[in-house]
Amino acid sequence: METAHGLVQTPVFMPVGTLASVKSLTTEQLKSIGPAEQRSTQHSALSTGPQIILNNTYHLMLRPGIDLLEQLGGTHRFMNWDRAVLSDSGGFQVFSLSSIRKIREEGVEFRSHLDGSRQFLSPERSIEIQSRMGVDIAMAFDECPAYGLGRSDVEKSMEMTHRWADRSLKARPEGGPALFGIAQGGVFHDLRQRSVETIAAMPFDGFAIGGVAVGESKEEMLDIMRFTAPLLPEEKPRYLMGVGTPEDLLDGVDAGIDMFDCVMPTRNARNGSLFTSFGKVAIKNAKYAADPRPLDPNCACTTCSTVSRAYLRHLYVNGEIAALVYNTIHNVSFYLDLMRGIRQAIASNSYGSFRDATRARMAGGEGDAT
Repeated sequence: METAHGLVQTPVFMPVGTLASVKSLTTEQLKSIGPAEQRSTQHSALSTGPQIILNNTYHLMLRPGIDLLEQLGGTHRFMNWDRAVLSDSGGFQVFSLSSIRKIREEGVEFRSHLDGSRQFLSPERSIEIQSRMGVDIAMAFDECPAYGLGRSDVEKSMEMTHRWADRSLKARPEGGPALFGIAQGGVFHDLRQRSVETIAAMPFDGFAIGGVAVGESKEEMLDIMRFTAPLLPEEKPRYLMGVGTPEDLLDGVDAGIDMFDCVMPTRNARNGSLFTSFGKVAIKNAKYAADPRPLDPNCACTTCSTVSRAYLRHLYVNGEIAALVYNTIHNVSFYLDLMRGIRQAIASNSYGSFRDATRARMAGGEGDAT
């Protein structure tokens, strides 16, 4: 994908920078994530760090506020980020505020989780905020139905998403960001197909599968992804929102997904759960207390090339902030390396063998770390 802030190679994973920050990392640390030999030489932006990250409309409209954010030069200048940014429309966050929101045709009225102040988001307001943020890719404002709703309720929600998608397109200013539409429909195949047909007929720049990873089982999520992804237009990016584990990314690429985002690598890092080529490692475990080896011998990130498992455990069990930094550098690096390997395997027509070998290694689990 060509954006105003550089090339984005797909399939791509987008680290989540909800509040214009990928948690635990400075912007410069984020940019420099990658193998040591790449960090030590002059390489293009594609060599180290993410090509694109995600910011959140809901959170940034509340603090610092869109007027101040725009005054300070938009999200890129605010966080000193010179690469692409995609923004969530705020729809999912409003979905999570079910106890303090009111949904009507015009939009959603809700109370701020910060101070209880009354707020309002509509398709027009969401697109206005995302455009003023200066992002490269904006998302249409949608309603994300809760898991477990009956078919008729999901259908009504989906139809409102379709009307809001049309309003989102009409609200995009000339010269504004690329705009992606979102297909909904819950776990119902016929609704998913109808939603794709409706959204794909609109002149969006890309398309997303929304309403997954909201409480359904892993089997249901994979079923909806595998059913919906092939229905989306081939010539435009396909985005699976809010997913997921390394195995989910492999499954998603299998289904034809181009873009992913998830808080899992950063959240797990803060909880001491680290992704490695041989599976997840709970770094607090006592067996790592005297382990002098790198966390993952197959990883060349700053964490794995400079400190030991014993040191990472020491930092984590003592509550040192550096533990969160080291852990996040590694987990984000692991996800970026996985996607880089996927792209290389696709280019060499060997994705199937890459997928199977990667899955087999990760299935080894923590026993392989000993």
